[in-house]
Amino acid sequence: MHGLRLHQGGAAAGGRIWLFAGTAEGPPLAATLLERGWSVRVSVVTAAAARAYRPHPNLELQVGAIGSDAALEQQLRAWRPLWLVDATHPFALQITARLERVCQQRQQPWLQLDRRASSSPDADPLVQPLHNLASLKAMALSEERLLLAIGARQLPHALAATPQCHHYARVLDQPGSLQAALACGLPDHHIACLRPTASGDGQLEEALCRRWRISRVLCRQGGGRSERLWRQVCQRLGLPLLLLRRPQPAAGLPLAALLEKLGHP
Repeated sequence: MHGLRLHQGGAAAGGRIWLFAGTAEGPPLAATLLERGWSVRVSVVTAAAARAYRPHPNLELQVGAIGSDAALEQQLRAWRPLWLVDATHPFALQITARLERVCQQRQQPWLQLDRRASSSPDADPLVQPLHNLASLKAMALSEERLLLAIGARQLPHALAATPQCHHYARVLDQPGSLQAALACGLPDHHIACLRPTASGDGQLEEALCRRWRISRVLCRQGGGRSERLWRQVCQRLGLPLLLLRRPQPAAGLPLAALLEKLGHP
């Protein structure tokens, strides 16, 4: 792994947990593990994500993506965690596959957090589930003012599937996301770089929808804070929400069961 190490504790090898997470479930999960006496290493992709974690003497933050199975294996040999926990986004298929593959090869104890959606997509009449972005091509979306809140990597596919729409995008507040949105041809005044607030009230997102006169929102079924936020915003504004289903069925353990399994060091 090539990354920046921000904090490092000194607990014994038997009390170490390596957590792969983002900014939603990651910080409270790390805090709970630290309170239990674990030494926790958290791997995040960006420095902006690292700022969501409070400093702690037994917390180590690593910033940067894992480039290969060999890099992950080298880190596992060097740090020797008792558990590796995957709390990444359900759409982060590449890193999840790598964690599972390498952990199985090394017989490294490994757990995955199941981020289930707060409610079924079919339970809300404003929510229309999509199996994939290609499904958008068959929909009657002519002249819709479509807000894309699906992550910068999937923007080109969403734009290609909805050429008849007026497009706007909410991307995370990091240079790579803005560059990706601009590379898709979106004008800068159709792009908002922001991270969901910790309160999750969605007031800023609601104001954004009003300013752009959005008629429909597209987001991902992540089962976390972002999905809950867009559900709330669309309910308050009466906007249809296109919900891109997770690419695979929910796997792993719910939070309470995962913490019970991990226990104490």
